[in-house]
Amino acid sequence: MLSAADLDQIRKKLQREPTDVEIAAFENLWSEHCSYRSTKRLLKTLPTSGENVLLGPGDDAAIVRFTGQIALAVSMESHNHPSYVDPHDGAATGVGGIVRDVLSMGARPVALMDPLYFGPLEKEKNRYLLEHVVAGIGGYGNCIGVPVVRGELAFDRGYNGNPLVNVVCVGIVHPDRFITARVKRPGNHLVLIGATTGRDGLGGASFASRDLAEDSEAQDRPSVQIGDPFTEKLLIEAILEMAETGKIYSCRDLGAAGLAGASSEMCSTFGGRIHADRVHQREPNMHPVEIMLAESQERMLIEVEPTDVSLMGKIAEKYDLRWSDIGEVIAEPRYIVMFHDRTVCDIPIDFLCGDAPECAWEQRPYDAVRPFSPPEAGLRDLFLAVLAHPEVASRAWVVEQYDHDVQLRTVVLGGDAAVLRLGDDGLAFSCGCNPRHIYLSPYEGTANAVYENAANLACTGAEPLCIVNCLNFASPVHPEIFWQIAESVRGMGDMARAMGIPVVGGNVSLYNESDEMGTQIKPTPSIGMVGRVRPRSRPVPQEGMSLALIGDDGSHFGGSVLDALTGCGGSPPPRADPGVVDRIRNLVQAHPDLPVTDLSQGGLAGALAAFCPGARVDLDGSPLSALFSETFGRFLVAFDDEQDLDGLPFRVLGKVTAGGFDIRAGEAGFTVTRDEVEFALASLTRTMRG
Repeated sequence: MLSAADLDQIRKKLQREPTDVEIAAFENLWSEHCSYRSTKRLLKTLPTSGENVLLGPGDDAAIVRFTGQIALAVSMESHNHPSYVDPHDGAATGVGGIVRDVLSMGARPVALMDPLYFGPLEKEKNRYLLEHVVAGIGGYGNCIGVPVVRGELAFDRGYNGNPLVNVVCVGIVHPDRFITARVKRPGNHLVLIGATTGRDGLGGASFASRDLAEDSEAQDRPSVQIGDPFTEKLLIEAILEMAETGKIYSCRDLGAAGLAGASSEMCSTFGGRIHADRVHQREPNMHPVEIMLAESQERMLIEVEPTDVSLMGKIAEKYDLRWSDIGEVIAEPRYIVMFHDRTVCDIPIDFLCGDAPECAWEQRPYDAVRPFSPPEAGLRDLFLAVLAHPEVASRAWVVEQYDHDVQLRTVVLGGDAAVLRLGDDGLAFSCGCNPRHIYLSPYEGTANAVYENAANLACTGAEPLCIVNCLNFASPVHPEIFWQIAESVRGMGDMARAMGIPVVGGNVSLYNESDEMGTQIKPTPSIGMVGRVRPRSRPVPQEGMSLALIGDDGSHFGGSVLDALTGCGGSPPPRADPGVVDRIRNLVQAHPDLPVTDLSQGGLAGALAAFCPGARVDLDGSPLSALFSETFGRFLVAFDDEQDLDGLPFRVLGKVTAGGFDIRAGEAGFTVTRDEVEFALASLTRTMRG
C-alpha cells in the first residue's frame, strides 16, 4: 500500500486527487519489487560493465557477448510469495516470466537454473511446498522445451512460511540483433500479443513487497497468476518470428504490475497512450484497474510502425494467438490511459517510472558467531549424517523431474557446473549461495558466494562471463536486516571486482517474513553465474588414481552442514583468495582429462562421497577440521602423474578405490561401505517419496 507520505507527494505533483487507476499504478510501480526504493543506491555500487557486456542492468535481461555470432540474454528473478500461497502455479509462472524476460530481447531461451530455499523437511508443509514447487518448475520448463540444467537446495527454519523460488534464464541472440525494452519513435503503435487478460495476478508487485500474513494462502491467492506453458511455447515462436522481420522497435514482457508496468516503463523514453478497452479480455465487464494491473501470464507488448501492425497480427494468428493494437507512443512525456474515450490516468511518465521516493533505513551490525563446541558423536556417524543432510545428499529426486536433453545441447549435468554446447563452444552454469554463512558474516559470506560459483566454473575450465543475482532478505525496516543487505551488496561488489566479473542484472526481494510462522529468512543473496568453456564430458576419478587436496585446511564450522546438524557453532569461513580460482582454471585447461571438484557444503566428506566411488585417505591434524570444515579455496583432484600439479599447493591424501571409504585419522579412523554411503546420499529421495 502507498504510505501517507507517498499519497501526499502524488497529490502535490498532480495538483488533484489521483484516480483509482493512477493509485493502483503508483502502488505497484512504486513498490519495492518494481522500484528498489530501499536498495537503489546500494545497487549502483556494483560493477556492471566489462568488455563483453553489450547491455547491462535496466532492461528485461542483460546482453553479454559469447562469441562473434552469439550473445547471451541473461536474467534472474524471484517468485517467492506466490510460491508459498500456491506452490505449483507460483513456481511455474516464475519460470514463464523469466523466460519471457529473455524472449523480450529477441533471444531464444536455451536453459534455466533454479536455486531453491525451504524450511526443514521434517515439517510436512515444507515437503508439500518442495514437491509442488519442483513439479511446477519441471512441468512448465518441460512443456516449453527449455531445460533446467542447474539448481541449488538449501534448508533452514527461517524459510518456514516463506520459501524462496529463484530462477535464472539464459537465451541466445545474434550480438547485432537483440531488441531492447524502451520505445524508439513517437507515432509507433503498441501491440499486445498472447493470452487474454483476466483478473488473475492482480496486485502481484505490491503483494511481493509485503510480509506474508497468517491468512495469506486464502487472502492472497488472487495475487497468484495462472500459467499456460502451451501458450508460452506458441508465444516464444511467434515473438522470435516477429523479431526475424527486423520490424520490432522494442518489446517487453508483461510481468510485475501487468500492462501498466510494461507499457509505462516501455514508453518512459517518450510517452505513451493506452486504450484499455481495446485489450483482448478473458472476462466480461472488467474495470480499467483490472485490465491495467492484472498479471495474467503469456503476454508480450511490442512497438512497431503503424504500417506493420497487420503483419504482426498475421504472425500472431499463425500461432493461434490473440492480439490487439492497444496504443501509441507519444512525444509528450506523459502516461495516459483511456477507457471508452474517457481519460482514467494522466501522469507525468518520469514521475511514475523514476521518482519513487527512496527509503533510508537505519543499519545495526550484530554478532551471531558462537564458540565452537565439538560434537559428541563419533567421526563415522558424523560422516554419514553429513552425507544424509539434504544439502549434501543426491538431488536425483529433483533432477529426474526435469527434461535436460530438450534442444540437444546439454553436455554435462552433474558435478560442480552444468555445460551446454553452443556452436563450437560450451556455456557453463552455476548458481546458489550459503545463507547460514552469510547470516553469520554478511560481507564475507556474500563475497564467498561469488567466489564459490566461480570456483564451480573453474572445475570445468570455464572463464566467468557475468553474474546475475536475487537479493532475498527480510524486512529492511529492521536495522539488522538493512545492515545485512548493505554488507551483502558490498561483499558481492568487492569480490566481483576482484575477480573481474560484471554484475549485469538481478532482482531484489524484500519483506520475506512470515507472520504465520514467526520467521525471518536468513540473508539469501542468491547468485547465478555463466561462463565460456571448451565443451567436454566430465572426467571421473578411476580406481588407482591418487587423490590430492589443493589449498589449506581451516577450522571454519560456523554455518556449515556440521553446524546445522549438531549446533557446534564456530567461526564462518573468511573471504577466500580469488587467485586460487585462476590457478585451478589454468590447471583444468592445461589438463582437461584431470578430474577436479571444489570443496563446499559438507567439506571434504561431502566432496569425497560425490567425487569418488571410494577412497583410502590419510588425514593430517584434526580429523573434524579435515573432514567437515567448510573453508573456501580448497579443491580435490584425482591424478596419475604428480607433475600435472606442479606449482600448486597440494598434499596427497590417498588413493581412489572401487567402493567404500577407509578414512585414517590416527586412532580415530573409520570405514564405511559404498552401500552405506549410497543409503545416506539417497535420504532426500526417501524423504520426498515417503
